[in-house]
Amino acid sequence: MRLTASNIRALELPAGKTERIFFDSELPGFGLRIRSGGSKTWCVQYKFGTKHRRIVLGSLSTLDPGKARGTAKDLLAAVRLGRDPAGDRTEAQAKTAETFGALLPRFLARQRARLKPRSYEEVERHLLVHSKWLHSRPIAELDRRAIALRLSEIADNSGPTAANSVRASLSACFSWMLREGLLEANPAAYTNKAVEGGARDRVLGDAELADIWKALPENHYGAIIKLLTLTGSRRDEIGSLRWSEIDLEHRLITLPGERTKNRLPQEIPLGPAAMEIVNAQAQRAMHDGSQRDLVFGFGETRGFQAWSTSKLDLDARILSARKAAGVDKPIPGWRLHDLRRTCSTRMHGELRVQPHIVEAVLGHIKGHRSGVAGVYNRATYREEKARALALWGDYVTAAVGAG
Repeated sequence: MRLTASNIRALELPAGKTERIFFDSELPGFGLRIRSGGSKTWCVQYKFGTKHRRIVLGSLSTLDPGKARGTAKDLLAAVRLGRDPAGDRTEAQAKTAETFGALLPRFLARQRARLKPRSYEEVERHLLVHSKWLHSRPIAELDRRAIALRLSEIADNSGPTAANSVRASLSACFSWMLREGLLEANPAAYTNKAVEGGARDRVLGDAELADIWKALPENHYGAIIKLLTLTGSRRDEIGSLRWSEIDLEHRLITLPGERTKNRLPQEIPLGPAAMEIVNAQAQRAMHDGSQRDLVFGFGETRGFQAWSTSKLDLDARILSARKAAGVDKPIPGWRLHDLRRTCSTRMHGELRVQPHIVEAVLGHIKGHRSGVAGVYNRATYREEKARALALWGDYVTAAVGAG
């Protein structure tokens, strides 16, 4: 019997049967499966080698007899040409299940065995953090355009060096997948490298400074960024700050030479806003019963480490707040070091701090100082640096509306 709309209505299950496939008399292999529960499903059945195959085309309610017959004809024609449509479909489904995230552990395990710990940490961060958007995507669907767009976003938000580092890690991962037979091409190949070199001159505007400050979370990272803003210090100088380096009574941080870039001790006077943050951390440590010398982070020997993930989270918080205020774009291309540059620029400009005092605040003083003159200069600069940082603290407080 030819399976047509009129003939199908007369089909009934034989007594005692819970299901049956009624095959078309004109197109062998094309049938309609009827079950006792009432479902009616189009299917194609054929033999490929020694294996019997069956492909479900769709239900009668969603696929009319004419379209079902046309699809069945195409599939059976492919079988006659030596193809296995059911096997092709299974393979396609398997490829869809092969996501970037599912395959990533195999590559990372290989890299962990090959690379030095520090290098491996960088690769892991590039692929687990910066490339997180790839994790749920089937590798068969990855293309060069998608990778190039993401690298461009990283260059805008984290800088060209970060973008090029992520690009290198992605390319290595895709090359491994290529050699494993999981990919046919490397989608990171021939993407443009971000242009590096040249000094950055990014200075944050007051509105940008306020957006960053207001979006900071109430955690270690938020406190660190506020202190970086208020002191003009380098990232790791605050991220690895120790209680033994803080004189709460005299409101002073003293960094030893091994913790500064120029290898000289550096004194950082703390203004009212900065002291408020330090005191909050002291209260937290007391409440937690912590005996650690390190102010931030959670290890015993290393300070704060979650820079990349925390920066990504902060950027997301900033964008969310901006969207709520009707500004549908992130702060373009900013980095933590821009806070230090902004401090320097405002001190030189609006606050009219003498250049050599600004350099002292930033820890740019070079050369060997010893004896009475060295002690005298440090004491003098301590007072002038305190005044400069107090001015800057007032400026920040007004700009961010925290007063």
